[in-house]
Amino acid sequence: MITSIVLIKTSVDQIPEIAEKIAALDGVSEVYSVTGAHDLIAMVRVSAHDDLADVIPGRISKVPGVASTETHIAFRTYSQHDLEAAFAIGLDA
Repeated sequence: MITSIVLIKTSVDQIPEIAEKIAALDGVSEVYSVTGAHDLIAMVRVSAHDDLADVIPGRISKVPGVASTETHIAFRTYSQHDLEAAFAIGLDA
């Protein structure tokens, strides 16, 4: 699974509507409305690297109101949930 973080600038007066449209796209797992230089952050998860082109420039960038995107591809994922699951392997409750 390939994960990318997409920073999105939008029309400020349409952030909730744009976020809902992006969240409904295949390949987008979450969309966050955030403070700072960007308006939204979308988490994109796909099975193949080439699928990123279909999702990000092919779908997200074409949503009306999206002004620009900046994409970061994750090399590795670290999470507290994964660590807890790993330490629980083989333990009886």
